[in-house]
Parts: sequence; C-alpha cells; structure tokens
Amino acid sequence: MKALTYHGPHHVQVENVPDPGVEQADDIILRITATAICGSDLHLYRGKIPQVKHGDIFGHEFMGEVVETGKDVKNLQKGDRVVIPFVIACGDCFFCRLQQYAACENTNAGKGAALNKKQIPAPAALFGYSHLYGGVPGGQAEYVRVPKGNVGPFKVPPLLSDDKALFLSDILPT
Repeated sequence: MKALTYHGPHHVQVENVPDPGVEQADDIILRITATAICGSDLHLYRGKIPQVKHGDIFGHEFMGEVVETGKDVKNLQKGDRVVIPFVIACGDCFFCRLQQYAACENTNAGKGAALNKKQIPAPAALFGYSHLYGGVPGGQAEYVRVPKGNVGPFKVPPLLSDDKALFLSDILPT
C-alpha cells in the first residue's frame, strides 16, 4: 500500500509499505476513504516532537470502510463506514470505565512525553503521533490497523458524507 512516511524534519514522502493485518482478536483493518492534516501534524513534520522515527506513518484524523475484523470484534462488520478517534483506548481500565479515554492505562507502551520524569503513567496511545504515544501507524495511508476495534470506532450513517464526518475523529475524543 502507499503511505505518507517520515524521513526527518521537513521531509516526508509517499512510499510503498506492507499492508497492515489483524494482530489481535479485537483489531479491525480499515480502507481509508478520507483523512485530514491537523496543526499537530505540523509539529511532527517540523521535527518538534521527539521519538518520531524514519518510516513512521502520520495521521490521526481519518475514517474509512472496514475491510477485515478480528474474531472478537462485536459491533462492526465488513463494509461498515466508521470514523476513528485519534485516542486508542482499551475500554476496560479505571480511566476508560470513567470515559476518560485519553488517560487509558493499557494502550501506550511509550514513554508518554515529559510525564515519565515524574513517574506518572503514560497517557493513551495515539494514531500516527510518535513513539511517545505508542508508535501506532496513522491514517495517512491506504489502509490502517485499528486496535481495540470494539471501543473507538463510530459508525457513520449512509446519509452523512465523508467530508461531513471526518472531523469527528478529532472533535469527539477531545
């Protein structure tokens, strides 16, 4: 597939990279139908966010069509149109049960920005936003693997165009 990849400050390029696949039973694979560039992406592009590695795929505002689901995905099926929030949340931890998904305790194995200097747990993983936030490939690609497919995706009604629904990826989880 083609994806927008990072190669240093002010240097991104479209490259052929391997297609994502289902890795966990609650993953979904999404064919991207719309994606946006956020002001936050410019920080990555300019090299202002640490732990962005060569080949990382940007993009935390995207939506698309489900093309594959893991065996434990309950509410989605192939063909569903969904918008994906930029936060990846488990749905089961203390913070997720309080609907504080950005503080999810289980999705980010990264360092969590400067917070780790104070031994504060890292926040939730984010799509396409450095290895501080999980190193999860983003949606500036033809396909993306969406972990925790039972928690984040929002189904998009057929009457709503991609242009109208796309920005919910940033608004709903904020």
